[in-house]
Amino acid sequence: MIWPFYLMALVAIVSTVRVVTNANPVHALLSLIVSLLAVAGIFMIVGAPFAGALEIIVYAGAIMVLFVFVVMMLNLGQNTVEQERKWLTSSAWAYPALMSFLIGLLLVWCLGSDYNVTVQTVGTEVIGPKAVGYSLYTKYLLLVEVAAMLLLGAFVAAYHLGKREPGAEEDKNNG
Repeated sequence: MIWPFYLMALVAIVSTVRVVTNANPVHALLSLIVSLLAVAGIFMIVGAPFAGALEIIVYAGAIMVLFVFVVMMLNLGQNTVEQERKWLTSSAWAYPALMSFLIGLLLVWCLGSDYNVTVQTVGTEVIGPKAVGYSLYTKYLLLVEVAAMLLLGAFVAAYHLGKREPGAEEDKNNG
């Protein structure tokens, strides 16, 4: 009864390879989201539902919001819309759709059977959100603060890279 773990692992590995090898950033993002959902499924299967929920909420959700934010911030114009329309064909969506279908099929199977009841967890105890928060803000406080500063620096850098001068758009249209 360990085949769901291996199926999720296979989806995660194949999706991650597609993230690295895909030249189109939108297609790579779709594969990344499928990979993150598969990793969340692995967490659920091994008995760590809190880590799986965090994986979905923080990584898959935050990455989508960040990507939409960057696209809106860059404001690339009508030429880019035409190029994206050419890129986003039905064949580009086939792979992420197939992998998501496999994940959904596995989810329906796991919810419909007593696999969840008979699964043996990896650890000996369930660790809840209170224990995770206590550990993050006591033992690993320095690492949390360093990660926060890195994220702040990345946000400021992204803002300055995407920032356009007020008159730059008119000069570009006139020239």
